[in-house]
Amino acid sequence: MYKPIGSWVAIPTPFNESGTIDWKGFELLIDHQAAHGTSTLLVMGSAGEVTLLSAEERKEIVRRISKYAKGKIPVFFGAAFPTTEETIKFSQYAESEGADGLVYTAPPYLLPPQSALADHLVDCAKSVSIPVAVYNNPSRVGVFIEPDTIGRLAEECPNFVADKEAMGSVQHLVEVKRRVGEKVHILCCDYPKYSILLPTLAIGGHGAANIGGNIIPEEMAAIARPWDSIEKVEESRKLYFKYYPLLEALYWFSNPIVIKAALNILGLPGGMLRRPYQDLRGEKLEDLRKLMDEMGVIEKYRQK
Repeated sequence: MYKPIGSWVAIPTPFNESGTIDWKGFELLIDHQAAHGTSTLLVMGSAGEVTLLSAEERKEIVRRISKYAKGKIPVFFGAAFPTTEETIKFSQYAESEGADGLVYTAPPYLLPPQSALADHLVDCAKSVSIPVAVYNNPSRVGVFIEPDTIGRLAEECPNFVADKEAMGSVQHLVEVKRRVGEKVHILCCDYPKYSILLPTLAIGGHGAANIGGNIIPEEMAAIARPWDSIEKVEESRKLYFKYYPLLEALYWFSNPIVIKAALNILGLPGGMLRRPYQDLRGEKLEDLRKLMDEMGVIEKYRQK
């Protein structure tokens, strides 16, 4: 069963000026990632403005993108709904449309107790046979997925293949690793304020579920490789420290505000943001452009 490894990039949902989904742009983003070393994509994560998509748009994204990306690059789809029933229904729809995998979060805003959250995640995972992952992002959804919950998923759900961590505790990473061993791949976010990317790889993690790969895909692919040789360790650290200022910039504001601006600078279809988000503009936009230019990103990745 496929397990994400290396650079797992969360891509944005590109919108036209009219507010509709830019399907051609979506395809171009997928092709760009597949051509530059990214191992797996996450569609409809936080960076995909998933909470600003209608239920029908989410289904259409699964239908179209599963078909387009098949054979190019594996795609996992975010399945974040308030109720267990909605999540299961969407999961089964995604499986029927050929999705490679699904990603579950704690239901946003509801703040369920840990026992209820564990039951929810187990029931959702068991509703399908395709690979599933959890996205532990308490700053976004308000609930922390505890190590024991992740361990229960690993024990009860053979299709639970990956844990995406977005929190700042190395102790938590160690506790999760102790419970899941090699059954489940542990990947982390690239948020500089947490700075858990290198520690994740050091404890035997399997990569980074990141946004930086939207802008520097080849570099993130090298940074996020599992550490199975001293050469990879040294290259990973060197590149991470070099591009750390760019990662900081990508998190100036909530995802995907800066990501879309950076993609547009490169001539890639980042597209518009849906309200209440507002496009990056003015001094911050020029600061971003200057940083990308100084780091050689525009020269390397600007579309001709």
